[in-house]
Amino acid sequence: MGRLLAVCTSPAKGTEKVNIHEGDLIADWGLQGDAHAGHWHRQVSLLAYEKIEDFRKRGAEIHDGSFGENLIIEGWDLKTLDLGTRFQIGEAVLELTQVGKKCHHGCAIFQRMGDCIMPREGVFTRVIRGGHVKEGDEVVLLPPVKTPDQIRAETEADLIRMQAESAAAGREN
Repeated sequence: MGRLLAVCTSPAKGTEKVNIHEGDLIADWGLQGDAHAGHWHRQVSLLAYEKIEDFRKRGAEIHDGSFGENLIIEGWDLKTLDLGTRFQIGEAVLELTQVGKKCHHGCAIFQRMGDCIMPREGVFTRVIRGGHVKEGDEVVLLPPVKTPDQIRAETEADLIRMQAESAAAGREN
């Protein structure tokens, strides 16, 4: 069993987030009020509390949301979980769609510390069922409904769709 320790949002991408302590997860969208919400595979980001604490022990002055994470979860090494793993937090259900990400080296924590753990330790999810979440909520792992290959195919389809939309928007301007 795990526990939700922080709920963080930011109005813009590429910035640190702020702990709002509770929030609404919206199905097929993400965390209400967060810049990363949208119809794609990286709607909500999760980071393990234990990995944040390890980084803090290196002398980093960080706060909840410093790495751009939406939810801080205690109890699992998130990056070791299979794609498709589901997390139930209250009524909400999230599905693991991506482990890690490419670091753009421009985030505030990287500029300050010369390192950022989100690309190595962070995971990304899609909201399958929405609901209100708050600090202290129990987090339960549910078995995957889809195979890792199905999740990868959906993620690839999202990226292709986003590239096409971006190209179309460029032609309209």
